[in-house]
Amino acid sequence: MSLTHFDTKGDAHMVDVSDKAVTSRIATAEGHITMAPETFEIISEGRAKKGDVLSVARLAGIMGAKKTPDLIPLCHPLPVTKVAVELTLDPDLPGVRIEATVKTTGQTGVEMEALTAVSTAALTVYDMAKAADKAMQIGGIRVTLKDGGKSGRYEA
Repeated sequence: MSLTHFDTKGDAHMVDVSDKAVTSRIATAEGHITMAPETFEIISEGRAKKGDVLSVARLAGIMGAKKTPDLIPLCHPLPVTKVAVELTLDPDLPGVRIEATVKTTGQTGVEMEALTAVSTAALTVYDMAKAADKAMQIGGIRVTLKDGGKSGRYEA
């Protein structure tokens, strides 16, 4: 298997998708951020000094998905038709579980947009709660679903 973002000389390049069919595409990604129990309580009780952590992180995730081609050098700008970001408080972590789903109709997939949405949401949780807990950890970021296009369906 070869990497598609390198040409025959080994130089990085943007993949030419002009010959690919325009199809409906979807991708879902997940991740989490763990924190001290006290930080979890601050977030779950809405006592963070910067405001409603989960609402702001949800908006940041949506914005992150839309800005993906500005952040990842070889990503194609895509007409994103839907971005949904869900943040769920999980006392067993303790922390926040994050899931993002992105849809488009186009010639390439939206896995990077879903991953960027999760990452941006997690970074926003960190930013909003870092005054209380600098030891929070972001992890488990991965694609859980990809469908549409020539390579078909992938589920983790």
